[in-house]
Amino acid sequence: MDKKKVFSLISSLSLAASLAGTVMPAHADEDNRDRGSDNSRDHDHGRHHGHRSPPVVLISLDGAKPDFIQQFIAEGVLPRDGGLARLSRHGAIAVQNITASPSLTAVSHIEIATGSTAVHNDIPSNTFQAIVGPATSSLSGFAAPIGGYRESPLGPTPRPTAQPLWVQLRQQGKKVATATWPGGDGADISINGTVVQPAQPIRVTDYTVPFGAFGGLSAQGFSLTRTDFTPDAAVATALQAAGRFSFSPVLATTNPIESFSCASASTATCTSAATLDLKYAIRVAALDTTNDNVANYDTLVFFDATRGITAGPFAPPATGPAYVKFGGENAPFFFDGSGAKVGAAYFVSQLAPDLSVVRFARYGANYIPRNAPVLADVDDINNSIGFWRPQADFRIPERLSPGFTNFPEIEAMFEDMVKTFVRYQAEIGERAIQNHPDADLVMVYIEQPDGSEHQFLLTDPRQGTNPKDPNSIGANQDPAKVARYASYVRFAYQTADKAVKRIADAAGPDSNVIVVSDHGFAPFHTSVSMTNILRNAGIDTSKVAIRTSGPAANIYINLQQREQGGTVDPATYQALLAQITAAVQNAVDPNPKFNGSLDSGKIFTVVETRPAQCEAGLGQCTSKTIGHDFGDVFALMAPGYNFDGIQNPGVARLGDAAFSAATTTLSMPNFYGAHGHDPKLPVMSATFIAAGPGIRDNTTIRRMHNLDVAPTIMQILGVRPHGVDGEVLNEILR
Repeated sequence: MDKKKVFSLISSLSLAASLAGTVMPAHADEDNRDRGSDNSRDHDHGRHHGHRSPPVVLISLDGAKPDFIQQFIAEGVLPRDGGLARLSRHGAIAVQNITASPSLTAVSHIEIATGSTAVHNDIPSNTFQAIVGPATSSLSGFAAPIGGYRESPLGPTPRPTAQPLWVQLRQQGKKVATATWPGGDGADISINGTVVQPAQPIRVTDYTVPFGAFGGLSAQGFSLTRTDFTPDAAVATALQAAGRFSFSPVLATTNPIESFSCASASTATCTSAATLDLKYAIRVAALDTTNDNVANYDTLVFFDATRGITAGPFAPPATGPAYVKFGGENAPFFFDGSGAKVGAAYFVSQLAPDLSVVRFARYGANYIPRNAPVLADVDDINNSIGFWRPQADFRIPERLSPGFTNFPEIEAMFEDMVKTFVRYQAEIGERAIQNHPDADLVMVYIEQPDGSEHQFLLTDPRQGTNPKDPNSIGANQDPAKVARYASYVRFAYQTADKAVKRIADAAGPDSNVIVVSDHGFAPFHTSVSMTNILRNAGIDTSKVAIRTSGPAANIYINLQQREQGGTVDPATYQALLAQITAAVQNAVDPNPKFNGSLDSGKIFTVVETRPAQCEAGLGQCTSKTIGHDFGDVFALMAPGYNFDGIQNPGVARLGDAAFSAATTTLSMPNFYGAHGHDPKLPVMSATFIAAGPGIRDNTTIRRMHNLDVAPTIMQILGVRPHGVDGEVLNEILR
């Protein structure tokens, strides 16, 4: 297909659905793919007569919508010489890439990596319950056993039902590097305190960098005034010795703005309490760096009073004091001596020249998990690029972190984190490529534009521009906010595009570069309480465990002899299963101001129930749509509806009854974008763009699946794919 027609085709499928909040119908030609051991048709492709195949670099842009990418390229928002435009122009793209069900980040990335469905790889959600655990337990899809586990006795399965492609590739002598890719983390995975998946060989590659983790200190906002600062000759002398000068007297806070402690051992991180062995007391100094004979302070210096201000130079991960100029980006701040290599960053959001108004943030503390099998790779990043930088933190724009209630600059903070964190991730990808030029496959995960779309996808007139005001929908929306939020989404795509370009340039022209995303995105206008849906239907919710991620719900009945400590007998289980299924199927939105895109007002488009009869016994049956740990009822809501975002106190929508925490099912949310809906909907389509020596030029695929990525990569590298649900995309291969 002519590439000039692609934008209009993609737009007709998906863009209108996203922007107008309507649901486009799924394709009628449902896929009935049977799991097989061999889904390729040309197994000699890519072998190059015994020579090494051109390497593959796989980049995932979390949440990147193919319609937005093509729109932004057409509008010039993404430059013609940028990463995405260049790859699109010279290679293959997909109009619709159907992703995992549910279309969530952990689920989809494991599907991409394994070429298997969530039913087969046993990663059913971002958060779920392992049915062998107690009903009160939860498991992260990012830290769950890929390919399942053995139930009795609890432990690793000798026959995993799925494996990441790096396992098969390495078995065939190929070299693989993963840069923060979900599942490539070097971690031992446990359930109920028992290791059910050791790191080797499933979760380790030849170069493995885990995604970062919380370092014990949440983000904090600070507001100061001139009265908090006094002249400090000792601080001024130390700054001059460090090569930092001020054209007005150096002023510093007399007392620390915050104190916290960290552990020198690598087994612990940090805390706001003074309970760990390393103590930190952070002070702030103000500098005037402009030589204009006017006292106008423009820079803040953040330093630990205990360790003082030193000149450097500093070898990563050390940073010394953080020097932050108003109007500039955040500066990293390493917690010297912390065994887990923890650090944060400071950002100045407002700084009056006379210090009458001073506002700044200390972003949340983070570190790279020091998993023993990949510790050398972790330290390679710490000692070259630096400690794990703060990623875009939704708790700041949603004002959930302390100190930000009266900050007008929270959006600027989020954008600052987007820019610096994506750059950090791109540097990790570059290092993986440059330090391992003989790698056959490098897999790089980039967090944006997902985080920005969650916060800023304000494209539906049913969305309230003021989360506290039910009237701020439709004609009463704030057009300035709508426009501002659209600019933030564009910025996220521009930032991700720069990352793609950096990584592709590092890979070089002899590499096959494939860009995917894990899911699309849709605006949402209504937050939903699953608990109240069940309670209002007369269901005793003490007998069930509800796990929700975005618009996806996994509901588990606390069954005897299945869940640890299960209380529900078999007869009650079957009755409850029928009740829950009916309650979910019959859940409706009666409000005509919001339900126009629904079929008969029903908010759930997918409702799957665990089969009642099979050889495995009651509560153990699976199907093509219900896997081992999916729960007894698995359901997906229509676009526009999301389980996340319920405010505290809750806010009723326009036209609804007053909010009641005990009974209200539908309310106004405090953010705007969601994914996790039915993956067959065009609005949930993932991105697929590929170019390189093994990829045909100017090729368009109308419809594919993220399942196809792994077997296609293996085919390019000359390795026969086994045990996958996807198919080789032979139509794009040379």
